[in-house]
Amino acid sequence: MKKTFKKSKDNDGSAVFRFRSHLLLVVMVFGAVGLLGRAGYLQFINRDHLVDEGNKRFVRNIPMPAHRGNIVDRFHEPLAVSTPVDTVWMNPSIFKKSVEQHPEQMQSLARALNRDPEWLARRVTANLDSSYLPLEKQLQPEDAERVKALKIPGVNLRRGYRRYYPAAEVTGHVLGFTGSEDQGQEGLELEYEQLLGGEDGIKRVLQDRMGEVVDSIEVVRPPRSGEEIVSSIDLRIQYLAYRELKSAIRDDQARAGSVIVLDVQTGEILAMVNQPSFNPNDRSALDVSAFRNRAALDLFEPGSTMKPFVAAAALASGKYNSESRIDTSPGFFMIGNASIKDHENEGVIDIATILAKSSNVGISRIALSLDKALIYNTMAGVGFGRLTPTGFPGEAAGILPHYEHWHDSMTAHLAFGYNLSVTALQLAQAYSTIATMGIRRPLTFRKVEGPVAGERVLPEAVCRELIHMMEAVTVAGGTATRAAIRGYRVSGKTGTALKAGPGGYSQTRFTALFAGMVPATNPRLVAVVVIDDPTGLHQGGQVSAPVFSSVLSGALRLMAIPPDDLEHVPAATLVQAVAGP
Repeated sequence: MKKTFKKSKDNDGSAVFRFRSHLLLVVMVFGAVGLLGRAGYLQFINRDHLVDEGNKRFVRNIPMPAHRGNIVDRFHEPLAVSTPVDTVWMNPSIFKKSVEQHPEQMQSLARALNRDPEWLARRVTANLDSSYLPLEKQLQPEDAERVKALKIPGVNLRRGYRRYYPAAEVTGHVLGFTGSEDQGQEGLELEYEQLLGGEDGIKRVLQDRMGEVVDSIEVVRPPRSGEEIVSSIDLRIQYLAYRELKSAIRDDQARAGSVIVLDVQTGEILAMVNQPSFNPNDRSALDVSAFRNRAALDLFEPGSTMKPFVAAAALASGKYNSESRIDTSPGFFMIGNASIKDHENEGVIDIATILAKSSNVGISRIALSLDKALIYNTMAGVGFGRLTPTGFPGEAAGILPHYEHWHDSMTAHLAFGYNLSVTALQLAQAYSTIATMGIRRPLTFRKVEGPVAGERVLPEAVCRELIHMMEAVTVAGGTATRAAIRGYRVSGKTGTALKAGPGGYSQTRFTALFAGMVPATNPRLVAVVVIDDPTGLHQGGQVSAPVFSSVLSGALRLMAIPPDDLEHVPAATLVQAVAGP
């Protein structure tokens, strides 16, 4: 019995061992099946969710900056180009953890950025919830390399582009500039933003936990570079106009000034400059008051430069012709409480002499004898009181009151350029309309080929006669002999307008103007010169006419436009004009 009991006990132990082994085996099998099932579930059923979660942590879509289109002059000389720059940015939380282990990194990064460490610390602390904190934008690549060489976790570079303007302040007002995000802010940069800006691309990359790009996965959308804009500007004439205007502003101690040069055959703006100017490459020195394009934005009363348009209305009316005589004696007359007067009594004179001597009395008497609607339609027809077709950002439309509101005193003063306001750009368009024999062509900042169609707003015969009459302004006895260009017949008109102030018109502050065209026998170029608030000499014929002469004499030579006054042109000049520049 004792022996049998021992055997039963051994059997019971083996059974327990086998049971446990079997149980463990079952558990392991079920565990393996469960793991395989879980792996299969994660691999096949829940795969998209896991991939998405992984991507959220390590896969990023980053922008691929589009190269901004260049702006070039009519001969493809660069006016605005884009150069590569880098933006230094960080993930503040990653950077903070790294600095806690290596405090010297704060000093190193601040020094590389030329910043105060306290400024950097404040920026990091205030933006810990952000994953993207830009620190410095538009760094030159060599400066950005100093930051990259530090290899600080969480600090990264992003490539972009910065605008550079080779001609600097010479073209500043025309081109404008771009902002920190390389988007147009002023001038042609803003006007043609949709064409120049292109479209940024998108690239999918794999990043590590420090935010560093490990690998490029794919290009989601390739960048589309901006278009190149071929402008109407002739950089040679632009430089010439800039130099002459700057010299005149300095010599006459004037407050400001503008010059515009147009090709009347195409409506192209060949040059547009202002003083004071600004350098768009120096962003730290941008002054809001300096980068305003005065030629398109500033309004002024045009003074006697309006007289040719009243003369045009008179000739178109049929009441007057080149032989008509107007009595200006005794050199003044009263209309209401206002006195209209000339510098001296010119007596009985014709329209050409009224323009040459700039007689306020003569042109006012003509205006008062005409239908007000005719004068208004003539002025409106050449573009006063409306925007030009250039589309220049912020351009002013000017003010031309409707003729229904004109009384006699207002009509008389409108005849010599008061009670309305214009821009230099409008004035250039108006004189260009006369130069094209009555065809108002759209002005443009983009290069065009060949003659451009326009709208007839003045009779051809009237314009021809008017151009001939205005030649008397620039010859002996006229108010603008200093506008003359040797070898060319010049047609134009001076203007000297009193400036309005809080207490009425000042007797010591003026706007000096000259607007004209050349060669007068077949006009090709029109220019307008505005000098604001000159000191000392202040009349348009003294201040603005010489600038016109200097700029257009150079432009005529550069464009190889033949002389039309062969009696007064040296033989060498004639040969050069025929041969070309």
